[in-house]
Amino acid sequence: MKQISTRFSIAVHTLSLIAVTPNECTGDYIAASVNTNPVVIRRIMGMLKKAGLVDVRPGVGGASLCRAPEDITLLDVYRAVNVIEDNQLFRVHEGPNVLCPVGRNIENVLQAELSEAQAAMEMRLAQTNLAQLKDKFR
Repeated sequence: MKQISTRFSIAVHTLSLIAVTPNECTGDYIAASVNTNPVVIRRIMGMLKKAGLVDVRPGVGGASLCRAPEDITLLDVYRAVNVIEDNQLFRVHEGPNVLCPVGRNIENVLQAELSEAQAAMEMRLAQTNLAQLKDKFR
């Protein structure tokens, strides 16, 4: 089973770190906390910046949040880092046997259920903001 990209958890980690320690957040500092290569952090920071969640100062200036932690939801982060392709969290396998009644109909039958599951997950992510997470790191 293919997992959701780790970009989401790395982005949440990054934003949480900036919220908790705003004056120390250089790319190297974030990369050390995440325990990954700074290139990965730069790529994710670019996505977060494009989404209007962070401001990145060139050089060793570091990063800061563009909005208050209360105004950044996990759904904002999820969408910012393009966790899924074509707005579909779940995909149905390709090429089922159209001569089989299940194979012929599996995509239509399953897609409605999967769409509802994705909507429920996104609704849950929208209920949690960065400030709520920040309070748990103390």
